Amino acid sequence: MEDPPIEQEDDPKPPIIEPLREEILDPSDPDRKILVGSLLSNAERKHLVVFLRNNKDVFAWSHVDMPGIDPSVACHCLNVDPNHPPHQQRQRRFAPERNQIISDEVDRLLEVGFIRDVWCPTWISNVVVVAKKKGKWRVCVDYINLNKACPKDCYPLPKIDQMVDATAGYELLTFLDAYSGYNQIPMAVEDQEKTTFITDRGLYCYTVMPFGLKNAGSTYQRLVNQMFKDQLGKTMEVYIDDMVVKSAAKTQHLSHLQETFDVLRRYRMRLNPTKCAFGVSSGQFLGHIVNRQGIEPNPEKVEALRTCQAQDPKRSAGANRADSGIKPVHLTFI
Repeated sequence: MEDPPIEQEDDPKPPIIEPLREEILDPSDPDRKILVGSLLSNAERKHLVVFLRNNKDVFAWSHVDMPGIDPSVACHCLNVDPNHPPHQQRQRRFAPERNQIISDEVDRLLEVGFIRDVWCPTWISNVVVVAKKKGKWRVCVDYINLNKACPKDCYPLPKIDQMVDATAGYELLTFLDAYSGYNQIPMAVEDQEKTTFITDRGLYCYTVMPFGLKNAGSTYQRLVNQMFKDQLGKTMEVYIDDMVVKSAAKTQHLSHLQETFDVLRRYRMRLNPTKCAFGVSSGQFLGHIVNRQGIEPNPEKVEALRTCQAQDPKRSAGANRADSGIKPVHLTFI
């Protein structure tokens, strides 16, 4: 027998994510804007904007504005196993339009000093051009062989469920995002040439920590834990490059932000103003919607589950592979 339907007064409403309002950060340059919560009162919004304008040196608008973390504070080391022989990948060929994308990225990285020329490296990796949203492209490096030679850094990452629980129930939140956070950490000088990648224009290696390295996330988490050790679990939660400042009362939020900005300034870390949200009552953190009432599911993920079509198990790819006797291939994306 089927269970009787549960009576409900109204259909459950989707979680409300507070819309954001643009404010000019630098009056001398109207194009430089920040995002603040739209539910703040006029006085609260005015005080918040004045505070952010007084701390505009913590923001970066381009890679040129990034001084980088001091190498004595944080530096990424590969710790390559000496018993593992170096590997040089064979150069891949790209279509002319992809080569132009790679060339433009090389010019950008050379201009800001993130890469340099290298001669006779023992490790060589290929570049990979990956499509992004809105028709943009991202140039990555295939470090699969180098990663195999590096032992895993067992530095513990925070538990996502515990961090989400610790963020819910606060009156005011601010979500922060570092500007190319990985690239703000320098590479160890002795390991720079191991990050060499090959292009039609030549060989280059990174002077800063690039994306795709095996233990990059652990290095970043170790840094932020050191930076915000006095605030974690109290006024801040940080999971690698996802940072949130939380306040139980609105009147405390500016003081909590001031503590955070002082730490960012002291360690020379810069924020991306286009990806930060200041003074909001709700927002997305680690895939969940957190607000003063608690935790709610992400409406985008709920809608994706509702709209996905049920697939016939007999016609699924897994069933076809099982019937044909072909073993599934497991791919690892860096």
